Amino acid sequence: MIKTYEIIVHGHVQGVGFRYTTKQLADKLGIYGSVKNLNDGTVYIVASGDSLILQKFISSIKVPKSPFAKVTSMDIKEIDSANYSEFKVVY
Repeated sequence: MIKTYEIIVHGHVQGVGFRYTTKQLADKLGIYGSVKNLNDGTVYIVASGDSLILQKFISSIKVPKSPFAKVTSMDIKEIDSANYSEFKVVY
């Protein structure tokens, strides 16, 4: 079943390669959507894909691949599905 989540990531997640590694993970898992920095220091992700794969994606971003990033918490909410054809970094 395809689901779409809005995820706000808190912690030390800007200026440390977090968006880039999130995109790499999404591409590897076949997740579509986007990732962008917000003015308050958080990172905003919209992720759409198979519900089981999305759970793996969410678990993986809780423990970032970047050695400089640290996730302290995430706000996750399911939203209406949208048609994405790729996962992109929004600047």
